[in-house]
Amino acid sequence: MELIQNNPYRIAGILSNATAKELEKQRGKIRAFAKVGKKINSEYDFQDLNSITRTEDSINKAFSNIEQNQDKVNYALFWFLNVNPFDNTAIDYLKNGDKEKAIEIWDKVTQNKDVNSKNFSAFNNLGTFKLLSKNQDEIKKGIEAKIKLIESGYFENFVHSVADETFTIDNKKQIEKLVDELLTQFKNQYSSSETLQLFSNCNGSTRNYLSKKFTEEPLHNIESQISRSKNKRKDNKIDAYQFGLNLAANCKDDLVTLQSLLGITDLKYKTIADQLANEIMQCGIDYFNESQENDSNKDYLKQAQELNKTALSIAVGSLIQDRAKDHISTLEEMKDNSLSQAVELLQSVKDAYETNEAKIRQQIKDLMENDAEIKFGLKTINQTAVDDNIKNSINWKEVNNLLNAVLDSSSLGKIKESSNNKLKAEFIELAKWLKENSSSNSVITRIINDYKKIPPKLTFKVTSSEITNTDNQPLYIKFVRYIGLNLNIKVENPTSVNFYLKYINPDGSIKRNSKISPIGYSQSTTKEINNDSKTIELPGWGNSDECTYKIGEHRIEVYVDEYLIHSKKYVVELAPSERLQKEISSAEKKLRQINQTNYLENEIRFARNEMSEIQKFKLFRGSSEKQEQIQSQQKKIDQLTEKSKIEKRRNIKSQEEKIYKLKMELSAAKY
Repeated sequence: MELIQNNPYRIAGILSNATAKELEKQRGKIRAFAKVGKKINSEYDFQDLNSITRTEDSINKAFSNIEQNQDKVNYALFWFLNVNPFDNTAIDYLKNGDKEKAIEIWDKVTQNKDVNSKNFSAFNNLGTFKLLSKNQDEIKKGIEAKIKLIESGYFENFVHSVADETFTIDNKKQIEKLVDELLTQFKNQYSSSETLQLFSNCNGSTRNYLSKKFTEEPLHNIESQISRSKNKRKDNKIDAYQFGLNLAANCKDDLVTLQSLLGITDLKYKTIADQLANEIMQCGIDYFNESQENDSNKDYLKQAQELNKTALSIAVGSLIQDRAKDHISTLEEMKDNSLSQAVELLQSVKDAYETNEAKIRQQIKDLMENDAEIKFGLKTINQTAVDDNIKNSINWKEVNNLLNAVLDSSSLGKIKESSNNKLKAEFIELAKWLKENSSSNSVITRIINDYKKIPPKLTFKVTSSEITNTDNQPLYIKFVRYIGLNLNIKVENPTSVNFYLKYINPDGSIKRNSKISPIGYSQSTTKEINNDSKTIELPGWGNSDECTYKIGEHRIEVYVDEYLIHSKKYVVELAPSERLQKEISSAEKKLRQINQTNYLENEIRFARNEMSEIQKFKLFRGSSEKQEQIQSQQKKIDQLTEKSKIEKRRNIKSQEEKIYKLKMELSAAKY
């Protein structure tokens, strides 16, 4: 600590309770040394402190700083004094560089003890040494020792040891002086919260003074910022959005400081927080009204909503909170105007279509019941013509004109941003219905495609994902029942999200249930996401009795608002035991085929045919020649037959070895 390292008493080379005579003697000696440029050392420089350089100016200033009684007390609280044998022994240890022994002595006379006439100096000396530490717990103990000394009835003994006997002092003011000096020493070294922690062992009055010191500046800063914002807003409402943003940003650190010092239940904090929230909210109101009056092309509704949400996050009082909530609710309803208008338009088209369809089908029914030629089969109803009549009962050109007017790119963006998931789902369902039933669907197709391209504004980020299977089994056919997906997420703000899932087969088709699956998807689910959410468990697809998945690479696609936010591939395959059983079955079938196969059958047949020819009568061939030819041919047949048997036995053995090996692998297979 700077005030200890360069304390005037240290520069002067004396203890703080030196007598006037000792002080004057030291003053003369040290000045004489300084004039001739001789190095000045003191027995009170203490090895455990930083080295000190004395100049003539610093020496003069040091003696000047300890002339007045109040200054003597102020500086003495950051130095050492020697008033009893305990101090004398401890200071001797300090002179010799043995700080542990010195601390041990002062600890012994102060630990778990009140301040008294015999240990008041030990409280001061121990506190001074603790304040030199880099360890915050030690500094805390040093502060506690100093405050305990000043608050005690024996602080007067300390004062009269370092100042005149006639000098009186206000203990409370002296504590404030000490705190002020310590705060100066701690500035730029510790944060506000760390500094407060250093004083945590002090009593209520000291902490109240600290709180006042720490809160005065941030309170003043916030009040000044609010005042400036009000003046600028009144003069220029169209820029009030930026004023509100700046106000929130400029007051953020000061507000955090006040909250940590006072807590949100403190009246001062509540008052300033509500004033700040109210001004930010008013910036949003003025900006919205001014922008609306001037037909601004900016997204002023969204910007005003942003300021109101900021105000709500700051407000403490229920009055300001309720006001902010009302504004947010009103703006939310206004934000959904585009969505509500789109749903009303699409629903009106669907209602008209279904009304016309019902009328036409009733007319056909009446006709079939009353027309004699139809009843007797002389005439038939052209169902294609009926369907065409139903489709053409709507003026699709006019519908498309309305769609272009109501669902432009700006409106689609607002619909996408809406948090009304239920109404958005209705919008998508109606749009897809219209695409399916319109005889002129190019406009609605383009609108749907444009909507799909707009990314949703998610308040979470998918960091990774894992495929799940029933009972955490591997993705083998024999184990697969329900396959699902877990999304690992990082949440920015809590929200409710409708997820749409596509379970895509290896051939590209989508797994669906025609009765329950949303159009174009396998299934959907709604999940509530809060600030503590780490994982979203999406529902699985499958069957509890058997595997419904084909072998090959599958894919799960996750959509929010028709937009693909995540995709995960996975492979379903046979378990090793299933694969081996299949291979064994195939190998055994091949073994049976080998056993039933006559090897070299064609060659042997050909040789036997040759034998038949040899055995026939030939003119001019003697019997001996014939016999030789027969023997030769028979030998050839025998050789082929033996070769056939050898090859068959070899193949049988090879196949049996293969089957044996597969069965051994099967017996060792884990799955």
